[in-house]
Amino acid sequence: MTALFTLGSMAVLCVGIALIYATLDRQLAAVMDADLRARAADLVAAVRAGDVEVVESDPTAQLYAADGRLLAGSDVLGDLRLLPVEEVRRVADPTLETVALGPDGPAGLSTVRILSTPVDATRTLSVAVSARPLQEAQDRLLLVLLLVGPVLVGMVALIGWWAVWAALRPVDLLTREAAAISSLHEPRHLPAVPGNDEIARLSRTLDDMLTRLRVSLERERGFVDDASHELRSPIAVLRGELELALSALDDPAETERSLRAALTETERLTRLAEDLLLLARERAGSLVVRNEPVDLVELAATEARRLGPGLRLSVAVTGEPAVVEGDPDRLRQVIANALHNSSQAGADTVQIEVSRDHGWVSVVIADDGPGFPASILSAAFERFVRGDQARTPGRSGAGLGLSIVRAIVSAHEGAVEARNGPPLGGAVLTVRLPHPRLGEA
Repeated sequence: MTALFTLGSMAVLCVGIALIYATLDRQLAAVMDADLRARAADLVAAVRAGDVEVVESDPTAQLYAADGRLLAGSDVLGDLRLLPVEEVRRVADPTLETVALGPDGPAGLSTVRILSTPVDATRTLSVAVSARPLQEAQDRLLLVLLLVGPVLVGMVALIGWWAVWAALRPVDLLTREAAAISSLHEPRHLPAVPGNDEIARLSRTLDDMLTRLRVSLERERGFVDDASHELRSPIAVLRGELELALSALDDPAETERSLRAALTETERLTRLAEDLLLLARERAGSLVVRNEPVDLVELAATEARRLGPGLRLSVAVTGEPAVVEGDPDRLRQVIANALHNSSQAGADTVQIEVSRDHGWVSVVIADDGPGFPASILSAAFERFVRGDQARTPGRSGAGLGLSIVRAIVSAHEGAVEARNGPPLGGAVLTVRLPHPRLGEA
């Protein structure tokens, strides 16, 4: 960055020096030309008045006839002509030019600036001034600019390096601190950078990212711990029942009872494994759902008739037919998990209401149970979250039901929320799914 800054500054400085040199050169030349015009005007006026001797008294002036003959001139020039004969004949208007007289010219007149002006139809006046002072001034100016230029470039490079170092110093501190954080388990934070510039915002963003990663890591650790716990219990029961069956081979009734209990625990393990697989696919973005027309009222009514008696729930389904594009098996799982959740919470009555509104279909599932505990309401859809104090003892599930509901609804590009209150005073689950036909209308 410093090199680029220095190169850019050098380019700008070179352009600036060239412009300064050209501007001052033009101004010095303009001053010289203005002096020549003033002298020529005075001499022309004197010659026209008949005073030719004024030409001889001028430092460097000559008066020529129309045929190019020298009529009068400054003593310092001697026989040296400012204008050749052919040039005199071509002068029709005031003309400025720089002429090299060569080494034979008088001292200081090797190169002169000449202004040739017609006096009248028969005479031409040439007035000259040495160009040496102008050339010396140009050389001094160029020397000064060439000496000052590198100094300015060096100062710019130093200032640029300091500015870049000061700007990137917080990045170096952030890098060293980030390298020192060996584990997300450490409660360390990146150093705060004051201000609101890009580096300060980067520091806050990275620190927030570390915090989110710590939270995510804790959740993953909690997930593994909870999954291990949920798997350990049925496995322990399954092993105990199998050992009991082996020890009671001479008692067919006891053996059958143990094997049936083991089968029940196997089914529980199977459901838990399927639920975990579904959540893993949802997190990986690979949860695939089919799309076909599904009438949510009919689907909810079917699930209510199938599950209500077994869960000891009185389920009422209301609403007009509402068809969405979705996976019927997954949407049945949403209704089933909601009903199981109400049953485990100790509810007796569940009301399912389906409605349509502005391109969306809403499915509101409410029960008369104790509702979600306030401590878990905001995290009701997290994995392994259970409000055991609100559930019937011995009927607590793994805490994956609502997590699966959210995963399925999200896969259908919908939304779900949980609350407590009307219409039955218990838990209320609201699922919103897009209604493509209404949306097109």
